[in-house]
Amino acid sequence: MTTQKHPDATPGTDAAATVIIGRRVRPGMERAYEQWQDGVNAAAARYAGYLGAEVSPATEVQADWVIVYRFDSVAHLQAWMNSATRQSLLDAGEKYFDGPATQQVISGGTQPTDPLVTVVVTHRIAPQHVDDFLEWQQRMSQEESKFEGFRGTELFRPIEGIQDEWTTLYRYDNAEHLDAWLTSAKRRGMLAEGAKFDDFKLRKIDNSFGSWFAFEENGREAPPPSETKTAIAVWVGLYPTVVLLTLALSPLQWPLWLGLLVGNLLSSFIMSFFTMPYYVNRLLKRWLRPAPDEPRTKTNRIGLGIVAAVTVFWAVVFYLITRVFWTLP
Repeated sequence: MTTQKHPDATPGTDAAATVIIGRRVRPGMERAYEQWQDGVNAAAARYAGYLGAEVSPATEVQADWVIVYRFDSVAHLQAWMNSATRQSLLDAGEKYFDGPATQQVISGGTQPTDPLVTVVVTHRIAPQHVDDFLEWQQRMSQEESKFEGFRGTELFRPIEGIQDEWTTLYRYDNAEHLDAWLTSAKRRGMLAEGAKFDDFKLRKIDNSFGSWFAFEENGREAPPPSETKTAIAVWVGLYPTVVLLTLALSPLQWPLWLGLLVGNLLSSFIMSFFTMPYYVNRLLKRWLRPAPDEPRTKTNRIGLGIVAAVTVFWAVVFYLITRVFWTLP
């Protein structure tokens, strides 16, 4: 998906609003922080206008945990961000953090339906330099678009009384293509041309399984489930997919290297376009996307029960097929 937002566009009063928060978590406290953050997200879900929340763990290239909240308007987002509920939760969770948070608010924008890597860049621009910044930003976007994997750019003006910085989102299809742009001589040249705009911050957000878990809630894409649930769900879909492909390709009696090469390619397509959206997502939806007010213990018990039952079912089926009814050549 490619999205271009005109720099002079002004979102309507009913435009969705997003806040992107970066937090440095103290070493060794990641698990406790994650549990605390789940409680914060559940509290946010009870506020008017809530559309979704997403948490991206820290990585080797991104030291901060990134939390994204999306509401249907700036007013509703402010109501949550300024609420006594959130402040009380922040006070309780202060022990998990190593330093203050960073925060960007944007109004409007789109949500990608593909597993893209997003970079958030914020600039503080003096009023007399706005025209120069917009012209430079347009040329920067043109250069970004020439690199492989580019999927779009969005530019957001400051929001009076809330957000002083200009915020740019640009997306690539994977981290390798993004890094090719970030480390390129062309980007260094563009940064040199815009030296007076060098007061900026940059943050990556990577959701590698985004399109495999694209449920819609009220017509809007929901955030992905946790990494643990993601791994289990992929396993549930991968097992029958790989075994059925192995059975289908076995009569060809290809050498191992060729069979795996073709089988992995086919399984990737089948998983992306059939197994995950039409089998796993529907089967495990209530576990992967539980309602905010539904007890976690109950949803986990039901979800893991379904996982166990489906796994036993496929194991029995494939045992009968390969040992009773048919022996692989």
